[in-house]
Amino acid sequence: MRDEIARRLVHASGTALPLLYLLDLATWYQVALLFTLGAVVALVLEAIRLYVGLEWVIYDHLTREYEQDNLAGYALYFISSAGVALAFSFESALGVRPEIAVPAILMLTIGDPISGVLGSGELKKTKQTFVLLVMFVVCTLLAVPFVPLFAAVLGGLAATLADGVKPVVATYVIDDNLTIPPAAAVAMAVGVEVLTLF
Repeated sequence: MRDEIARRLVHASGTALPLLYLLDLATWYQVALLFTLGAVVALVLEAIRLYVGLEWVIYDHLTREYEQDNLAGYALYFISSAGVALAFSFESALGVRPEIAVPAILMLTIGDPISGVLGSGELKKTKQTFVLLVMFVVCTLLAVPFVPLFAAVLGGLAATLADGVKPVVATYVIDDNLTIPPAAAVAMAVGVEVLTLF
């Protein structure tokens, strides 16, 4: 249980990067570059760990059993956050902008650790209903300050689905660290676009 709490605290520490933008200490593009740098560093460390044999004690505490021979969750976390941060760095024709990326990433850095602590921490195909409900409420509330309620609800639903269902493809677990930010961001972008039609 101690390792699980440590993983969740490391997870939540990623909130510091979006906070730089929210506190007006960095532009969103700078935050996106920091996430990208994190993704590059994580991929290099993972390549060394998986193919050369990096034996750091921290990996024993912060990675799960199914991550021993696959990319660890922290690398997927940075990859998905960097992708969403970069994709939503500039306003597009659809009105896509950092206001969608920020809550999508916060759903991963805050919502997912809360869900993980409430759940057993074991690898299951689907989480308990209570945990899913808490994840939905937390994620929707995280989005409300940034997007209209309809878009926030769609983002909360998408993040909850990504968090609650862990498909396994060819013995590889599709980790929610990879799916929560893009699923939530796309859902919120669709929600914002739908509202502009009315």
